[in-house]
Formats: sequence, structure tokens, C-alpha cells
Amino acid sequence: MYAVILTGGKQYRVKEGDVLAVEKLDLEPGRKAQFDRVLLVEDGETVQVGTPVLDDAMVLGLVLENFKDEKVLVFKKKRRKQFRRTRGHRQQLTKIRITKITADRTRITAEDLAEEKPAPVEKPAPAPKPKAVAPAAAPAASKPAKAAAKAKPAKKEAAKPKAEKKPAKKAKKE
Repeated sequence: MYAVILTGGKQYRVKEGDVLAVEKLDLEPGRKAQFDRVLLVEDGETVQVGTPVLDDAMVLGLVLENFKDEKVLVFKKKRRKQFRRTRGHRQQLTKIRITKITADRTRITAEDLAEEKPAPVEKPAPAPKPKAVAPAAAPAASKPAKAAAKAKPAKKEAAKPKAEKKPAKKAKKE
């Protein structure tokens, strides 16, 4: 059994169990999505085609995640005019798993429409902070080396005046 649904201005051919990415729906992961704009339903024996949609048909799905698609780069250029523009766009999408297709809405039970509560995410217990190590535990040899490295060198006395330069000897021409 398959159906053709309309969502986000696009048509999708779906079967039960299909996972597809559609234009972003305003639903959180774990919620149910209902697609009532069904254009066609085929159940193996009969094909029902809507004009433009089937009134009693419905497709149910489960929202898996909301995500962004890969970046699409748009480059504009006008030759000889020094005009170039590069723009990027990432489309917001929703990943859906189709759970049920029906040509008759009366066959949908309250169980099908019930929201599935996502499993609670358990936060790991914070790790205990390590206790401070006493300074006596550090080796004694490293303390003077650190102290010497931190000590600033003594200031030099006033700078000595620079020696005057002797004029360069001119090369003799021969």
C-alpha cells in the first residue's frame, strides 16, 4: 500500500515504514504528524485518486528529528562590472517515519493518534571534584627552579652611549 501526500508544497510517494525529509514542521521529535492532504491511495487492488485530495484518507507519521540540510551556495556574477556575490542557504527540514496509511479516517484509533512520550534523558551524576593536593607532596627540587624562573632579572644601569661611527673610507679609483 502506498500513498501520495502533499506537504511543504511538494508531493511525496510514501509507504509504511518509509523515512523521509520534508520541509520543517512545527513539531518536536517524538510527536505524531498527520498528513490529511492525500492525493492518491493504492492498496494493491484499487487506486483512489482525489480531486484534488481524498477527503477520508490520512497518513500518519512520527517525527524523528529537526535538522538543517547541506549548504547550497549561490554565486552571482556580472562580467566586466566587478560584481560578485556568494550566498549560502541551509534549508530547515524534518525527518519523518511513516507509521500508517489509511483510505478511511474512521479506521484510525485513538491509539494511533496518541503521542509517544520520548524516553526521559537521564543526566549523569556530576563527578566528585578531586581534593587539592598539599604543596608538601611536590618534590622539593622543582620549587627553587620555579622560583628562579619567576624572578625578574635586575635592572641594568643606564645605557652606555653608543660609540661614534668613523666615516667610511672612499674607494680609490684606478
